[in-house]
Amino acid sequence: MAEEDNNTQQAGAADEKPKLTFSLQRIYVKDISFEAPNSPGVFKQPFKPKVNLDLNTTSTQTADDQYEVVIKVTAQVNDSETGTTSFLVEVEQAGLFRIGGIEGEQLEQTLGAFCPNLLFPYARECVDSLVNRGGFPPLMLAPVNFDAMYAQRKQREAQAAESAE
Repeated sequence: MAEEDNNTQQAGAADEKPKLTFSLQRIYVKDISFEAPNSPGVFKQPFKPKVNLDLNTTSTQTADDQYEVVIKVTAQVNDSETGTTSFLVEVEQAGLFRIGGIEGEQLEQTLGAFCPNLLFPYARECVDSLVNRGGFPPLMLAPVNFDAMYAQRKQREAQAAESAE
């Protein structure tokens, strides 16, 4: 009889563990910009691009179990010989995620690496579409390893904390 009560209590304790939930609620463009400041003159010369790419991710908790993750992609393409700007494109691709039962370091990694991996193909397509609509050859962004970016960021934070001490 005592064993049955123990088993019942253990089963109840197992039920008390938070249920892991993860779902993508919505994908959307939060901000978008395309500039070709030197057109139409830029089209009169051979296109010899030099690409400067900046990539950043942020996350914000919007409700108890809801998070907004944003990837900001900025690509500035200059002529490699003259340095004049051919175009500048900025895209903030965002997603709303419902995440429950994940906390601490695991939640940080989910928001800093896993979610951006899901959003990046959308940002990539948006950048490519804007560049094509601007009259330029496609700008096919290479895949990004957000897991490695997250690990590097955590390493830099640890080094900064060490040096602060």
